Amino acid sequence: MDLHFLNAVPNKEEKDAVDSCLKKLQLSWTVDPENDEKVGKTALPKKDPYYGRHLLLPVFHEINLRIGWISPGALNYTCQLLRVAPAEAFGVADFYHFFSMKPRAPVMIRICDDLACMLKGAKDLCQNLEDILGPTNSFSSEKKLAWSKSSCLGFCEHAPAALISSAGRQPWEYSMGEITTKVVLDQINERGSDSTIQSDSIPIRIPQQSQSDLRILGRIGKMNPKSIDDHINHGGYDALKKAIDVGFEHVIKEVIDSKLVGRGGAAFPAGIKWESVFRSSANGQRSYLVCNADESEPGTFKDRLIMEGDPFLLIESMTIAALATGCKQGYIYIRAEYPKATDHVINAIKESQNHGFLGKKILGQSLEFNIELRRGAGAYICGEETALFNSIEGYRGEPRNKPPFPTEAGLFGQPTLVNNVETLLNIPGIILEGGHQFASIGTSESTGTKLFCLAGHVQNPGVYEVPFGVKLNEVIELAGGVSGSGHLQAVLLGGAAGTFLSKEELDIPLTFEATRKVGATLGSGAITLFDDTVDLSEVLLRIANFFRDESCGQCVPCRIGTVRQQESLVRIFCDNSESPLDGEKHLLEEIGKVMSDASICGLGHTASNAIQSALDRWELSSQKNE
Repeated sequence: MDLHFLNAVPNKEEKDAVDSCLKKLQLSWTVDPENDEKVGKTALPKKDPYYGRHLLLPVFHEINLRIGWISPGALNYTCQLLRVAPAEAFGVADFYHFFSMKPRAPVMIRICDDLACMLKGAKDLCQNLEDILGPTNSFSSEKKLAWSKSSCLGFCEHAPAALISSAGRQPWEYSMGEITTKVVLDQINERGSDSTIQSDSIPIRIPQQSQSDLRILGRIGKMNPKSIDDHINHGGYDALKKAIDVGFEHVIKEVIDSKLVGRGGAAFPAGIKWESVFRSSANGQRSYLVCNADESEPGTFKDRLIMEGDPFLLIESMTIAALATGCKQGYIYIRAEYPKATDHVINAIKESQNHGFLGKKILGQSLEFNIELRRGAGAYICGEETALFNSIEGYRGEPRNKPPFPTEAGLFGQPTLVNNVETLLNIPGIILEGGHQFASIGTSESTGTKLFCLAGHVQNPGVYEVPFGVKLNEVIELAGGVSGSGHLQAVLLGGAAGTFLSKEELDIPLTFEATRKVGATLGSGAITLFDDTVDLSEVLLRIANFFRDESCGQCVPCRIGTVRQQESLVRIFCDNSESPLDGEKHLLEEIGKVMSDASICGLGHTASNAIQSALDRWELSSQKNE
């Protein structure tokens, strides 16, 4: 195949960035005798069509960290080594928000202006930065610092939040919470180019830390998240040892008996997935395990907190799942916005390998499982499992049609078990206590405990763990009640893809079945509170802008529908339009129905949920043209 490489050549720094990335991935370069081309030795078979291409994102990240943007020379050099057409690679890099194909300032400040941060003053913060630094993403050869707005960074309990990235020989990334303009700029001046500073201004906050009955959050804050010895001293790897002792078919039976369902929003029974992948592996197929740690739903930050505070438990949980289902290779796909969590997970993988809990001879037995970490690059759609597969494989993060389902043909076209972080963290408890014991917690259809992320106008924002069946008002009380004016106007349950509830609906039990009954959804567990001073029209416009920006554009209903939805809300709230409100509301309903019925993936299916629920519950005509 003629790949049509460019004439552009990399400079020394760009070439070194690519080479050092491949070296860190422990790749060596040899000549393939079949076509006399350079190819890298990776975990994939040489004849695999994904061979080489799946390294695109790691290499792009390295270039981005070193240079700040991906030049034609760097792109061309990457494509020559990985045997990818430059036009294809350009389309991949240009898809992700974190990569730039044009020169930009080496230091980038990303300010979250999504829902939780919007309520905490992000608008004024952005205006201050614009006054000092100029418009978003402005760049000149003399300018070393620029800023941009960002959708949810996943630090909602510390809103307003920022992520600062500095490219160079010693790159660094730093997340900050509860910021002011002065604090951000002072931090940049303080750090300069010193990449040895690894601290993070955002502490791990567990409001329930004094409770002894926490199943998932109980160890966070009580142990060193970088110490495998601490993990072992707190019961770590006991579940893995028991899983090996009782046998992996028994492990799958316990997961089925537990009635555990996915915690990412879809609520699919975990045991069914496990059993299906186990059968494929038993038939000799190469199977993969993928941990979906790309929690990008606005208002959601539970997985980040777990990976920062208890990363070894995630590695142990993945190892049990992999050995039980016959997967020898696993991937953790983590948000680019989580530098601290990324560092902790990488350390946990290395320490687990060094102590014999990962690799070719786990605990000295003929058991094999390896984990690679893949960083996303700022694309909400990659939280959808098939878009995530495409991203790992080195493609644009566009969802695939189903069927086939991932358990039949997932990552690299092979059977794949994909679970999110919270789902996997339930596994050790199920193994140690038994599936039936787990199923006795919560309700018959929603078993176990659930993590909820409370943000916005709440006294004690943070992650809370409660048994399924607790009512919404009880969780709000657990978090100290309403802050701000003290008078609640609305609750957004499930994030931007979720549902607005009024203050009269707070007695709803937090279970999958109860929320479905009233047309709501638990989604990812985000609960955002709005007091009575909030203009809901601004909130709805922010949600509409979010989906317009984050639609991958692959299918027409979502690509066009999210644009038309946002335009209709602008006409209602901003344009002094004479269009009848009833007509606009009818149009929004029609748009929402088309997106829900005809979109390829969940983004399009849910892009109108929050907006429709608000229009159903509140009379917004009084806010028009104010």
